[in-house]
Amino acid sequence: ALPTQELDAAQALCIPFASTWQNHQEARAWALQTLRNRTVAAVDGSQITPTGEYSVPIGAMQIGWFVNEHREGGSYEKDVYFEVMAPQEVVDDESTNMESGQPDRRVNLLRFVRECQKLCELMVRSEHLPMLEKPLCFFDGSFIISFAGQMRPNLATPYISAIIQLLDCSKRTRVPLVGFVDDSHSRDLVTLIGHITQRHDGRATGDAAMLHGHLPATWGVRTPFFACAREDGLSKEERAPFYTETVFTYMRLTSERPPARIEMPIWILEDGRAEEIMDLVRAECVVGAGYPYAIETADALAVISQQDRQRFYALFEQFAQRQEIDFTRTRKAASKRVRR
Repeated sequence: ALPTQELDAAQALCIPFASTWQNHQEARAWALQTLRNRTVAAVDGSQITPTGEYSVPIGAMQIGWFVNEHREGGSYEKDVYFEVMAPQEVVDDESTNMESGQPDRRVNLLRFVRECQKLCELMVRSEHLPMLEKPLCFFDGSFIISFAGQMRPNLATPYISAIIQLLDCSKRTRVPLVGFVDDSHSRDLVTLIGHITQRHDGRATGDAAMLHGHLPATWGVRTPFFACAREDGLSKEERAPFYTETVFTYMRLTSERPPARIEMPIWILEDGRAEEIMDLVRAECVVGAGYPYAIETADALAVISQQDRQRFYALFEQFAQRQEIDFTRTRKAASKRVRR
């Protein structure tokens, strides 16, 4: 991690939150006033991964999105998009065996890409609006996709491209974008402190756990923003130029749990809008009781229940019969269907 200009204004890695409340009613009143006439959007997804219980490896993913304008009259948008993946799409190109090909990776990848694409679509359609009418878009996760560095290029490249396009879209349209990580195990600040003190302990705790005992218990306090300069498989191969274009902070949203990690494109900080956006994040978390309400709503829209999964396979079985496709289920799968 690299410090930003916010470090100069922080005391002991802490930037206080100006507002104080006596009870939740006061907090909610502040949140509703902060969000008034400010649009907030979020996208989330879920998936059905292929299983060995069926003879044909098929998968599916669903994304849900929620756009809340916070205007009188309750104007909002809720919708979902569902996509089925055929066997040739879920089985890894480099393996014809479903198990060794890890077909769930293909489904997870498609979900990730579609979430990013939908956020870009929401940003582009708001590009022409005045600054304060543009939505705050929530991404449920981190922009720092270190996990892609452990993948083969054919799987890693789409992840990298999706994140680059997402961050570039936010910068081009000037639509604020936030990545929210409720339970972060990142070690960017721990690594920075290790470089400063010349003490490198690979077993050291993560940033959030370290800050849990350091930040005041006061709700809404946060660290200054830092630019990400993580050394991982992607950055070492110079495939992650977007890392240094991403800044992050940790914010206290409950006294019982470690602070959440909040990321955003660096242009928001450079434009002097970071604290404005952080107040919107705080307000969303008040309404959502510790988690952004928009993400919670998108998650509820996107979730695929066990009943949905059973219905999906039943419909595919009917389709397979009409198309004379050899589709069978194991005795275990058939038994499950009868019992449930």
